[in-house]
Amino acid sequence: MKQITIAIDGFSSTGKSTIAKLIAKSLGYIYVDSGAMYRAITFFAMKKGMITPEHFNRETLISELPNAQVTFKFNDQLGFAEVYLNNENIEKSIRTLEVSNLVSIVAAVPEVRAQLVKIQKNIGINKGVVMDGRDIGTVVFPDAELKIFMSATAETRALRRYNELKNNGENITFEAVLENVQKRDHLDSTREDSPLMQAEDAIAIDNSNATIKEQFDHILKLVDAAIKA
Repeated sequence: MKQITIAIDGFSSTGKSTIAKLIAKSLGYIYVDSGAMYRAITFFAMKKGMITPEHFNRETLISELPNAQVTFKFNDQLGFAEVYLNNENIEKSIRTLEVSNLVSIVAAVPEVRAQLVKIQKNIGINKGVVMDGRDIGTVVFPDAELKIFMSATAETRALRRYNELKNNGENITFEAVLENVQKRDHLDSTREDSPLMQAEDAIAIDNSNATIKEQFDHILKLVDAAIKA
C-alpha cells in the first residue's frame, strides 16, 4: 500500500499528539511529536540556567545547541517513541507547566527551529510518518499528502491540560493553565520564524466537542482518501 506523510498542526492542548499516536499505530507509521523536541531544547536550556521566567540567555543557547542531541526511542510497552536528550529519557520531565511556560520563547529562536526542522525532515524522507506540531504542514512537510489543522476553545484546551497535569501530580490551578494556553497561542501565532498558521490546503478540525474516537474515525477516512488519491 502507498505510504503518505500526515502533518497535524494546531494550537496547544488540542490533543494532536493523542490522535497522531493512534493514527500512526493504526497505519504502522512512524510517529513524531515535534513539540517534544522543542520542549527538550527548553528543558536543556533550563537545566543549564540559560532560561528562567525572568531572563533568557539566547546567544549561549545558540552556541550550546550542538551539545543538545534530541532523539526518539520506541517504547514497546507504551506503544510510542519517547524523547531523549543526550541519551537520557526526559519524556515526563518535559511535560510540566514550568516547561510549557518557556517553550514558546525557545521555539521562536530561528537557530533552534533550523536544527530541529532538519531532523524532522530527515525522519520523514521516506514517508510513512505522522508528525504533529505548529509548522509541520507549512514548513517541515509542505508537500504532505494530508494536512490537518486542529483547534478548540482556549477554555476547553486549558481544562484538558489542567486535568492531565493534576493526574501527573502537579499542584497547579486552572487559571494558571488557562493563562499559559492563551500566552502560548499568542507567542506561537505572532513569532517571526514559522508562526503557527493553517496551511491553505489543510483540513480544519474543531474538536471542542468531539470524542477521541470521533476524531480518530474522521481522520482515518481522510487518510484513506489521501492514500487512494
